Amino acid sequence: MPIGDATPGIDISSPTNGLSSRSNMSLSISPSAVYHSSSASIDASRWQRGSTAAAAAKQLKPFATEDIKILLLENVNQTGKDILAAQGYQVDFLKTSLPEDELIQRIRDVHVIGIRSKTQLTARVLREAKNLIVVGCFCIGTNQVDTQYAAKHGIAVFNSPFSNSRSVAELIIAEVIMLARQLGDRSNELHRGTWNKISSGCWEIRGKTLGKARKIKPDKASSLTYDQGIIGYGHIGSQLSVLAEAMGMTVIFYDAVNLMALGTAKQVPNLETLLRGADFVTCHVPELPETQNLIGPAQFEQMKWGSYLLNASRGSVIDIPALIDAMRSGKVAGAALDVYPAEPGGNGDYFTNDLNLWTENLRSLKNIILTPHIGGSTEEAQKAIGIEVSEALVRYVNEGGTLGAVNMPEVHLRSLTTDEHNHVRVIYIHHNIPGVLRKVNEILGDHNVDKQMTDSRGDVHTYRVGCV
Repeated sequence: MPIGDATPGIDISSPTNGLSSRSNMSLSISPSAVYHSSSASIDASRWQRGSTAAAAAKQLKPFATEDIKILLLENVNQTGKDILAAQGYQVDFLKTSLPEDELIQRIRDVHVIGIRSKTQLTARVLREAKNLIVVGCFCIGTNQVDTQYAAKHGIAVFNSPFSNSRSVAELIIAEVIMLARQLGDRSNELHRGTWNKISSGCWEIRGKTLGKARKIKPDKASSLTYDQGIIGYGHIGSQLSVLAEAMGMTVIFYDAVNLMALGTAKQVPNLETLLRGADFVTCHVPELPETQNLIGPAQFEQMKWGSYLLNASRGSVIDIPALIDAMRSGKVAGAALDVYPAEPGGNGDYFTNDLNLWTENLRSLKNIILTPHIGGSTEEAQKAIGIEVSEALVRYVNEGGTLGAVNMPEVHLRSLTTDEHNHVRVIYIHHNIPGVLRKVNEILGDHNVDKQMTDSRGDVHTYRVGCV
């Protein structure tokens, strides 16, 4: 049962009850048997599923599956659509995002919505989603969703934190080579009919430190090493670290927390140390107030002359007007951007000054690679994301499992088997305030409670109980 002004749950006295137009599915009929409170339980849950495979799973859903309405936007991968449709849900599929007013009209009667990075689920939109119980972000980021508002109203949010990590890391390593060899400029020139075969300012990435102002002498070049500086050593940053080392690069990284380095990579104590020591700086951080304009005028001053900057994280991380100035001055020799503060809602000729006032200045720069937020846009990544997020949505709708939720306490709940009868599961989501559990236990006092589980995440508390 959601908290705040959300609607009442389903009467569990009759498992055959239909799904009312204002019901929520946070209350699910199914037993509770195994509890894990952290993402580390993923491996354990896999083994638990394997151990119960011999016993047929009992249908635990107190609703008709065809009554569940799902809206998928932004061309979510077909694998995700197939998994949801196989449950018998009503799946409405669109290839694009929707303007806010149209989104509000479409979201009012859906129980599940699946989005990627362009759809904005603001408080204004979520306020109109009276039946919504869960959001699936078929991508890494969740900054396009007001997760705090969603949590306060009993709406779980899931994402795919690492399914596209390899794709993004491979894009970055390719761009490192392209920038070092100025391949983008040579390709554009040849497309215009200009043959410009040069080697000045072009480098191998193996065993070299790149920087024009350092005036490396040829007889000393072979003894130098390439420094790759990674900001954010999470799923993508650590993958990139391995790839960079395999190509003969020296890797340093900075992260807000202490992390175990892979290979011979070394963590530096602060951002300034990384900027002063790295020839290529790559950004892999979430969109937070702390990362807003993480790289601005002061940081460009700290970077080496002739260094390079790559960003495939979030558009707000780089102060792009400051980047334009740094490239025009020669401080930054090249850059690759895959994300921008404002991005078009669909494909077309929209990357102009109408989108961002500095767009045409950015496009006019030499040795800059501009891509349309395609870091995770590979067949492999999108298929994996479609499977991961859709399966999480099915588990939440059918069983109430929150493993992987970004705004709810994480709980893994195994399914009831046909060998177990007369069990029900009650899941109650409420504000984390004193007295609630006492009232719930008073209601359940006359029942045989098999197991109770509670957990909190900020102001949100979840209570799960299995009764016989």
